[in-house]
Amino acid sequence: MTGRVLIVAGSDSGGGAGIQADIKTVTALGGHAATAITALTAQNTQGVFGVHPVPIDFVVQQITLVLEDIGADALKTGMMGSAEVIEAVASTLGRAGGGAPLVVDPVMVAKGGHPLLEALAEAALREVLVPRATLLTPNVPEAEALAGDRVADVDDLERVGRRLLAMGPAAVLMKGGHLDGETVTDVLVTDEGIHRFQGSRIHTKATHGTGCTLASAIACGLAQGRPLAAAVARARAYVRRAMETAPGLGQGYGPMNHGHTVTAFEAGQGS
Repeated sequence: MTGRVLIVAGSDSGGGAGIQADIKTVTALGGHAATAITALTAQNTQGVFGVHPVPIDFVVQQITLVLEDIGADALKTGMMGSAEVIEAVASTLGRAGGGAPLVVDPVMVAKGGHPLLEALAEAALREVLVPRATLLTPNVPEAEALAGDRVADVDDLERVGRRLLAMGPAAVLMKGGHLDGETVTDVLVTDEGIHRFQGSRIHTKATHGTGCTLASAIACGLAQGRPLAAAVARARAYVRRAMETAPGLGQGYGPMNHGHTVTAFEAGQGS
């Protein structure tokens, strides 16, 4: 089972995040990655130094041509950049996506602090794209910005996750990596209930692209027919192993090892 995943996101010249991480992740997990690039970035492990947006009509053309010919079993969005891009992408996916599950990674700020979403675009993200999501995957700062509420502990992950769920997505995965403590907890919030995933914290600077990677790994699992919780469990195992075996490149927040494989045993851990 291959699983076709169309990823709409920005390019990372350093290869650790964005489209590059998305393609590596889906490929490593046995899927087929197709892409629509929203922006080119000039970056390395120390930061983002330039962003060159792709014309909106060309973003739409990339999406449309892929879906008309190859199709998709799952969709994933990452860096959008502006309200205009968000609105065009949401409209195009709604029209041509064929009802494929959509994983929305609400990319707002790069690991080094560089903004990747215009301030005025937050409303479009909240109102136009989030309600279409099968799964929304915010980290703590993103969840706080979207919900207008503070996340200080694991209980807040559940509470704010429910607030985000009320905005329309079918499910919300609240990522707890920004919270303090030696145990990292992610909380999957759905109308059916709460599912907590836990694991010990990995102390490493190889954290560049973790959000992109996790969202694409989940999208690949959905494309391959896995239930949502199982797709999340495998994705978390994949990201964890990618951090543990990182190649140690760069002087800042370095890339993970996207080339490893996840065994059946690993895929069942951390749930």
